Amino acid sequence: MSAEIAAVWKNVQAMFKSFIALLPNLVLAIIVFSIFFFVARSIKQLVKRLTRNRRHARNLGLVLGRLAQGITILVGLFVALSIVIPTFQAGDLVQLLGISGVAIGFAFRDILQNFLAGILILLTEPFQIDDQIVFKNFEGTVENIETRATTIRTYDGRRIVIPNSELFTNSVQVNTAFDNRRIEYDIGIGYGDDIDEAKQLILEAIYSVPEVLKDPAPDVLLLELAESTVNIRARWWINPPRRIDDLQSRDKVISAIKKTFDQHGIDLAYPTMQILFHDQTEETDGDRSRQREGWPAGNKQVPKSRKVSDALTRISSNARENQIKTLDHNSFNSKISNEKC
Repeated sequence: MSAEIAAVWKNVQAMFKSFIALLPNLVLAIIVFSIFFFVARSIKQLVKRLTRNRRHARNLGLVLGRLAQGITILVGLFVALSIVIPTFQAGDLVQLLGISGVAIGFAFRDILQNFLAGILILLTEPFQIDDQIVFKNFEGTVENIETRATTIRTYDGRRIVIPNSELFTNSVQVNTAFDNRRIEYDIGIGYGDDIDEAKQLILEAIYSVPEVLKDPAPDVLLLELAESTVNIRARWWINPPRRIDDLQSRDKVISAIKKTFDQHGIDLAYPTMQILFHDQTEETDGDRSRQREGWPAGNKQVPKSRKVSDALTRISSNARENQIKTLDHNSFNSKISNEKC
């Protein structure tokens, strides 16, 4: 038992002596690593300071600062390990990082995918902070672009967090990518109104709104001949192209068009349906050269339409005549039978 204790004590003494011998190298490694750590923090702060006043490079500077910090700390760790363990080689570290990198890659695949997508978004800049974008069912202003996700603030005051991989692999509509934005609105007028006059009045109404740009100039186009209306499309440009500017210009333009049409008697027609009634007893029924329901009339000989009340009166009169004829016929037959008797 005493021999075992002596062996254990001998091992402890050997470990203590090794630690004492290694202590200077360990202290030196800690000092070196601390220097690299503080240098890494300084590099990160320097990158952030250089990009702080640049709106377009603000998030990119943050990401680059973090990358520079991580690389510097990794180099410091390698130098510290080389001081503590002189036999430690760079190949050992590369092999260790390779094996652990594969394991980490499988375990955190989605996180790494979002991280790489965030780096690419920051580098390519398809949209920037304060841009207004539309992504699937979400629309709002970009608040922040991080390495994992992008946050947008909706117009009704909600925050939406979207993974960067979704933004990078799907279509995103950027409403504020350019300085100007075109707005359009369709107006339906009656078939009895003058189209040229209506188009001119719409143009005058659009030009009366201060928010509408004169260059590019607004325009008015005949869109289609619909079932109940003649549809005209009004188009105009605004600057800046933000959502609030869109709503304000749309409100003023539509109000101006409505007031102008009211002053000049232009009808803002609403959907209507015309129903024709006839009793299928007219002489023109079945004659496609004269029948009025959708068929062309020969030599403009279109038969006049009749009221429902007239048709009902005629049917009632025909029914009374038939009843009288039936009574007369029955009376005549009765008279003949009595004479025979």
